Amino acid sequence: MRQELLSLPKTLAGDVARNLVMVAKLLDEDPEKAYGYSRVALRLASRVAAVREAAGFAAYAVGKYSEALAEFRAARRMTGSVELWPVMADCERGMGRPEKALAMAGEPEVQRLDRAGQVEMRLVAAGARRDMGQADAAVVTLQSPELASSAVHPWTARLRYAYADALLEVGREKDARDWFAKALEADQAGTTDASDRLAELDGVQFTDVLEDSEDGEHGEHGDEKAAGEEPGAADQPVVGEGEGSSEADKG
Repeated sequence: MRQELLSLPKTLAGDVARNLVMVAKLLDEDPEKAYGYSRVALRLASRVAAVREAAGFAAYAVGKYSEALAEFRAARRMTGSVELWPVMADCERGMGRPEKALAMAGEPEVQRLDRAGQVEMRLVAAGARRDMGQADAAVVTLQSPELASSAVHPWTARLRYAYADALLEVGREKDARDWFAKALEADQAGTTDASDRLAELDGVQFTDVLEDSEDGEHGEHGDEKAAGEEPGAADQPVVGEGEGSSEADKG
């Protein structure tokens, strides 16, 4: 990304970089704000591939799949990379076109993906099968050497979780429980709710033991605010001197 930004005037590059940093920082915790920053970066430097890609992921995170797909396609045209192929296919799913997503899973671009990318493509294809009501086919789609491997990779938990969920949909509850357990073993980052799904299958119910005590504290002190306390202003997109530069006009 730094190399791409070097093609911009120094001040403009700094403005774009700051907005892209905020997109990356907020994408998971506050996707709406991340989307706002991405739009500023896009207005400033729409001819930079990294900006188009960031704008695509921000739009994807807030469910603007058509917009995300357009940005991903633009980034791909600029770079020639197939890295975004799986998420582009998932955008097709989001737009209600699972058949298109499934067709993309069979295109030559998939063979050019690295292992992680191919796993992502398999997850998207299985999701498309389920969208189309082909639950059994989704189970078969997820069966792969990566699923059978005992090695743990960044995508292992999600792959095992998707397989467990697909098994559950076709009525194979015992097998689904086993795979939710395997997903939990691999999910060191807590990216799935495999533990909750296991508890649900085991009939475990959780009770919030703090609920009653918290309710009792809402009386005299629970709703008090510090004197003079005012709500803070929301973070605003970083718009620097570069906005309104010639690069923005070009975009």
